[in-house]
Formats: sequence, C-alpha cells, structure tokens
Amino acid sequence: MSIRFTAKARRGMVALTVAAGLALGVAGCGGGGDGDDKSSPSASAPKDGPKPSAQEGQAETPLAELKGTDGLLLRVTSVQRDAGGFVTVSGGLKNDGAESVAIPAQTSGDETEVIKHGQSLGGATLVDSKGKKRYYVLRDTDGRPLTTTGLTTLEAGQELPVFMQFPAPPTDTVDVALQLPTFSSGTIKISG
Repeated sequence: MSIRFTAKARRGMVALTVAAGLALGVAGCGGGGDGDDKSSPSASAPKDGPKPSAQEGQAETPLAELKGTDGLLLRVTSVQRDAGGFVTVSGGLKNDGAESVAIPAQTSGDETEVIKHGQSLGGATLVDSKGKKRYYVLRDTDGRPLTTTGLTTLEAGQELPVFMQFPAPPTDTVDVALQLPTFSSGTIKISG
C-alpha cells in the first residue's frame, strides 16, 4: 500500500516532528537526576535562605566605561576573541541620568545599509593603533549589523545588555580602542 502526502501535509508533519523534538528537549533540560529532589530533607535550603551564586547580586567589574550624552554610559564587561576570526564586545548600555533618554541615532553610524535595519550600535569601531587599522562592526549577508539592534529609549536607571562583533585584529594585538559615536573612547583588552 502506498501513502501519498501533499506538500502541505508534509510541512505539517515536519512542523509536528520539530515541535515534539523541542518539547522533549525542554523536558530533558528540567531538574535532572543530580540529586536536586526538593522533597528530600537533605536538599532543602538552609533556614536563613539560599545563598546567592557568585554572579547573583554582583555586577561584573567593567573593563571600560564610555560616557555618552544625556547620562548614557556604555559599560564593557567582556572582550572575547573567538575561533571564528572575530571579537565580541559585550556589556551594558545604561541611562545614568534622572530622566528617560533617547539613544542617539548617530550610534547606528552613517552607512545606508546598516541604517535601513533600524537603530543599533552599528557605528562602533575598534581601533588598533599598533597595526594602524580600524575595524567596523560585522554585517550579515543582508547588511544587518552584528550588534544589538532595536534601540529606542532608556528610562532613568535602566540598563540594557548589548554586544558588538568585529573582525579580529592579529593575535599579537591585545589593546584596542573602542569608539562609538556620541560616546567617549575607551581602551579595552582582548582576551582569548
């Protein structure tokens, strides 16, 4: 007996298979058998409450802080060289002011291809003074910058996690300057 499926039926079966696989994956990620059974007395929290992990409640010490307009502050907490030939700069964009502030449009840079994808940190550059080169934020094949996008307004005290990816300078280059339009420049060290 031969069963024939229409293209629509096949897509539905593929979607159902993917959904079932994701559901199993999520269920498999739940509290596995590593002794975290909450019903056993030995696994209960101490009477004075659980202790926070080393990362909870503590902000990472910034590698650099770049001050922007109207109380904006870019805190760089990680600069990692990756095996794929790029450098990822991570941190937080914070409104250190007392009022809400719009992210300046200049942070997107002035390249038409980047601007058409919305507000971003696409105007950022890394400057290697040793090698006398400037590295721009990477773009995907559609021209989208490989950085945080969709930036609009930050409320007073609000901090937003951000990232930027650049081509990697030569491996003997460790110190580079991070520049972002409307922000001060800062020297950062590449690790990895």
